[in-house]
Amino acid sequence: MGGEKDFMKMLLVEDDVEIAAFLQMELEHEGYEIEVARDGREGLERALATEYGLILMDIMLPGLNGLEVLRRLRTRRTTPVILLTARDTVMDKVTGLDTGANDYVTKPFHIEELLARIRALTRGAQHGGDGSVLKNGDVALDRRKRLVTRAGRAIRLTKTQFDLLEYFLMNLDIVLSREQLLNAVWGYTFAGDSNVVDVYVRYVRNRLGEPADGGLIESVRGIGYVMRSQDLE
Repeated sequence: MGGEKDFMKMLLVEDDVEIAAFLQMELEHEGYEIEVARDGREGLERALATEYGLILMDIMLPGLNGLEVLRRLRTRRTTPVILLTARDTVMDKVTGLDTGANDYVTKPFHIEELLARIRALTRGAQHGGDGSVLKNGDVALDRRKRLVTRAGRAIRLTKTQFDLLEYFLMNLDIVLSREQLLNAVWGYTFAGDSNVVDVYVRYVRNRLGEPADGGLIESVRGIGYVMRSQDLE
């Protein structure tokens, strides 16, 4: 069974009825076709029977947990998978990624962050990748290895600098407000002001060898920033 992959067709494996209904509504509003499975066994059956563009899956599922579903799925399919979980430790993320997840989103999350990660993964898959490496021009960010290169040269970034660059790469040509960046990179618990965004954008520009006031990441007066798509020369 299966057939040609439709990158707008998505499987949501989530046992929480309210969360599933909310995500289905938001994703269908964005133009995605959503099928919902309520437990791990149903999710695995659907994932093996149909060529989805992407799978969103909770880890804590009845029947089979999300990690076991992912282990079994990876013996047969390479469908991009984003894990949804309330657990937010480094080891949880490492376990999920090592099991074969392409990305990992912690609940509660901002819907715009999830949509950005979905766009990045489906864009990568349509170009023959698995979404784990994000590229723009000669800049490449490997999410699994936590490695950034420019023109083949490794660039060392702190965790926050890496996360900020990753978010820009997931949202090419989209103007991002400082508030969006604060939510996505620093999280809801950050109690500072938006000036921290400006500081870290300068850090990232400097690491990339860009001018302090522009380059790949452009300033948008009164709003925030945008990273423009770049072609390799």
